Amino acid sequence: MIDQITIDKIMDAADIVEVVSDFVSLRKRGVNYIGLCPFHDEKTPSFSVSPSKGICKCFSCGKGGTAVHFIMEHEQMTYYEALKYLANKYHIEIAERELSEKEKVAKTTRESMLIVNEFAKNFFSENLLSTDEGRAIGLAYFKERGFREDIINKFGLGYSPEKRDALAVAATKGGYNKEYLIKTGLCIESQDGNSIIDRFRGRVIFPVYSLAGKVIAFGGRILKTNEKTAKYLNSPESEVYHKSNVLYGIFQAKSAMVKQNNCFLVEGYTDVLSMHQAGIENVVASSGTSLTNGQIRQIHRFTENITVLYDGDAAGIKASLRGIDMLLEEGMKVKVVLLPDGDDPDSFAKKQSATEFTEYIKRNETDFITFKTNLLIKDAGNDPLKRAGLINDIVQSIAVIPDEITRSVYIKECSRIMEMREDVLLKAVATERLKKAETGSSPAPMQQESAPITAQDEHPVSSPVPTGIETVKSSVIEAYERKIVRFIIKYGFTPMINAEGNMSNVLTFILSELNNDGITFTTEIYSKIVNEALELQERLSESSDKEIFTFEQISTSSEKEKIRFWKEYVNDINQPLTKHFLNHREEVVSKIAVDLISEKYRLSRKQTMKSEEERIVGLARRIVTELKDAVVSEHIKQLNLSLKTAFREKDNDKIMPLLKELNSYNLIKKELAKELGERVVSC
Repeated sequence: MIDQITIDKIMDAADIVEVVSDFVSLRKRGVNYIGLCPFHDEKTPSFSVSPSKGICKCFSCGKGGTAVHFIMEHEQMTYYEALKYLANKYHIEIAERELSEKEKVAKTTRESMLIVNEFAKNFFSENLLSTDEGRAIGLAYFKERGFREDIINKFGLGYSPEKRDALAVAATKGGYNKEYLIKTGLCIESQDGNSIIDRFRGRVIFPVYSLAGKVIAFGGRILKTNEKTAKYLNSPESEVYHKSNVLYGIFQAKSAMVKQNNCFLVEGYTDVLSMHQAGIENVVASSGTSLTNGQIRQIHRFTENITVLYDGDAAGIKASLRGIDMLLEEGMKVKVVLLPDGDDPDSFAKKQSATEFTEYIKRNETDFITFKTNLLIKDAGNDPLKRAGLINDIVQSIAVIPDEITRSVYIKECSRIMEMREDVLLKAVATERLKKAETGSSPAPMQQESAPITAQDEHPVSSPVPTGIETVKSSVIEAYERKIVRFIIKYGFTPMINAEGNMSNVLTFILSELNNDGITFTTEIYSKIVNEALELQERLSESSDKEIFTFEQISTSSEKEKIRFWKEYVNDINQPLTKHFLNHREEVVSKIAVDLISEKYRLSRKQTMKSEEERIVGLARRIVTELKDAVVSEHIKQLNLSLKTAFREKDNDKIMPLLKELNSYNLIKKELAKELGERVVSC
């Protein structure tokens, strides 16, 4: 775990313009820089980089953030991987918390295995390109398959010599531990236990990479015809390699998957290589195994759209249908493309340019449910039992889809294709989902669409008389909480006069106003941010020799100079607060901070065009009042629903207290409306 001091050092050193410029061509426009967004295709620059704020933002697709967030998105790294990337770029030593003895052993083992794998990859590559045996056998095979040298280098392809212990001897001479050669599966102990032999001898090698680009395993293909030897051999499971969580080509594909917002799924190593060579980079392979949830989640990190390429082998297609159902279950949008007879992705990609390949996909892709329905209908023919089985099969596929609207569309389409009543299919899908919910096998909560929700179910009766304004969770209230948290992060330390005429600041004023009316934040992450802002204020006050929240009076002849000074002053005094959240060690908090700082305050038609910095005090009072108004409006809405229920049930014991409470809240609503300058109608 990287400590906060180190995170701050990294963030202070990371020049956002310099970091983004490594990947995007930028040009200056005013105080900012602009360029073409690297996260989607565009012709007009909409990607803006702000050196003063230390953030970037695409105003078309919305992606961006701090230097860390940019590297995370562009290189598809985790938060800590991105921090380490920047630390390495700016030569900052990473200080991590002390690990336990158990953690140290695990870390040492894992790192040692990765180092051994990297050595092996280089050994295999060197043998392929620089030895007579490698060139004559391994390189000749790859050339015969039509692979260019750039693709061979891009994927680190190699060759393991025929000699039974070539790698073992080279690794031992290089000082690599025998234990890790065995743990990685690169070598196997001989039967007598006195020596180790190479697992992949006499094979061409396909290194398997993690998302971060580390070599975690190998696949080896034998070139000799030998019935007793498996054609393909893979590394065994280990501390660094879990087959169910790995897809071949994911490291090389991740950026293209994000940019294209789609992933092609194929079966083998050479399918991936040929598609890359044809210019199609957003492709991964399941390496001949059935899809797993871990593999699906890896794809879902980068896109929700997946196109499965089939080579026309009916038996192979049917065998893979279960894996496609798992994709649907994870909320993926699945398309299917059937390649021409006699072609697989490898051979087909070799015949096509990227444009031709893409055009073929567009012309021939179909959604999975329709594809599966048509496929199974051909098998069922007019046999009623087979058709019944087909219907059950299709129903199971539709039932796993978490989105209700998508399910409805597929039910309607299947009803048309199978010439079956829509209500029958609808009932069958509902039954299947209920069954899954009861057994706990459904990934999505069961939605009982037929059960009506009453006002009493949705809104419990409030307490009789308002003694304060209690906050009720709602999306409307959350939106106003967001505005307040944004204001606190940007301007929380800005000085202002409170209601008693005493010197205060925006943070203290807002929280005091809300506390006086008993309002608390209903959104957990916003509550956390506000509490941390208070803690930071206390720490800074205690550590400072002088008061840091006093307002320095200035006297200048120019109003323009006053405004300029005020803006600079606001920026300086709030810098520790803004920086704290932008550099936050928790990724979710830092991302929220970036989003909030990037947001613009929307002016109403009644408001003047003064800048936000010039209107901080007035805006602070307004956003507090807006939240209070939203809370009161939510209570009025609840009370009206509760009253309807009470009148319908003729519950006289509840009607009068509810009317009394509603009247109290309507009075509060009128007072708040006066402050906001709005016309209000009693509810």
